[in-house]
Formats: sequence, structure tokens, C-alpha cells
Amino acid sequence: MNRIKLHILLTVCLLLTATRFTTQAQNVQMHYDFGHALYDSERGRAHWTSTVEMFRPDAWGNTFFFVDMDYTNDGVSGAYWEISRELRWWKAPVALHVEYNGGLNHIRNAYLAGATYAWNHPNFTSGFALMAMYKYIQRAPEPNSFQLTATWYVHAAAGRFTFSGFADWWREPGRAGDFAFISEPQLWVNLNRFPGIDPHFNLSLGSEVELSNNFAGQDEFRVNPTIAAKWTF
Repeated sequence: MNRIKLHILLTVCLLLTATRFTTQAQNVQMHYDFGHALYDSERGRAHWTSTVEMFRPDAWGNTFFFVDMDYTNDGVSGAYWEISRELRWWKAPVALHVEYNGGLNHIRNAYLAGATYAWNHPNFTSGFALMAMYKYIQRAPEPNSFQLTATWYVHAAAGRFTFSGFADWWREPGRAGDFAFISEPQLWVNLNRFPGIDPHFNLSLGSEVELSNNFAGQDEFRVNPTIAAKWTF
């Protein structure tokens, strides 16, 4: 999970939000990944991935980060994290955006800067954000690049279901061309929204589907689904 990035998943709390999974809270997710069973070249893919996310607004914008860790029988086999900061001290729904991405297993450091436009329904049942950024990929053969990102969320049936996610498209030459793409839509069933369940029982069950092309050394378009659980603090 690259949670875009996600990324990402709950209630948007500000008029302007631009995180993969926007909420004024923290959450921990655990995903069982089926990718290892779908592609011969993915046999070594980790079966389990945990994600920790945090979103915190303040008077000058918001801060978001997430950390992914992959697990095998021998322990942690991979790690990836993103952290971003949005700055806005005006009323227009546009913010300045800076971001860092990096991790283990030959994942290059990436530094991004640009702008975000966000829209939310007046009652925050749905919304989206669009980001256009310059991207510097450290030690890449062609380090100067760009990235376009979209994020979205929809809360349906009085909050019982949440559909959210992100899509990233950027220039980075690889085995399948000059551009890379990844999207990770998620669907959650929020148990505490159902009658008879304690509203403080913040467990959600659901799934994520990683859609990617020319990403992490791939030479084809791939679909990797998961089943997952999430606890929101």
C-alpha cells in the first residue's frame, strides 16, 4: 500500500483538506494483501501491511502523514512514509502544498511542492481535492518531474459506508513507459454507525484495491486487492 497516497478516509473537518485520507483524527489499519497470489512476479510480496495515519488541522493549514510497514515471517520487510504540510491563511479554497516521500528497498527520496484546490459538500458527506506539484526525485536519472494527485471521499447511508482514496500520476521513466500511475480506492463499513453498536466502537472493516502501472519496477498494469480492518482514535 502506498497510501496514496492514497491514501487515502473518514470525516473531513475543514473546508480545505488535501490529505489522502482526511480526518481530524488518527487511525491504524491492517491489510491482508492478495497480490502475492495473483502474479507470478509478486510471489515474494508481503502478505500483511500496517498503516498509521494522522491528520491535524491548525490555524495555518494542516499536517498529514502516514507510515506503511510490510511484514513477512522474518519480520518487517519494507517501510514507506509520506508527510505533507498545507499552508493557507486566506479564505479561497486553494493552499500551498509541500511534501516528502521516502522509504526502504531502493525507494528514492522525493520532494514535492505545489498547490491544492479542495471542495467539500456543505455537510461534509463528500468532497475532493486536486494537487499539481513539482517533484524532485533524488538520484533518479531524470530527477526533475511533476505529479498530479486527486483525493476523494463519500460518506453514504448516514456514515455507515465510506468510499475514499487517491490517484497519483507522475513522470518517472520505467519499464513500461515514461509515466507512472497508482490509485488506491478504499471501501469501509463503519460498524459504530449501525443501530445497537456503541458509537465509541471505532472499528471499520473493508477493502482496498491497488491499481498501478509502471510502478515499483512493474512492466504491466496490475490490480492488487486487500481485506482490511481499521481502528480510528
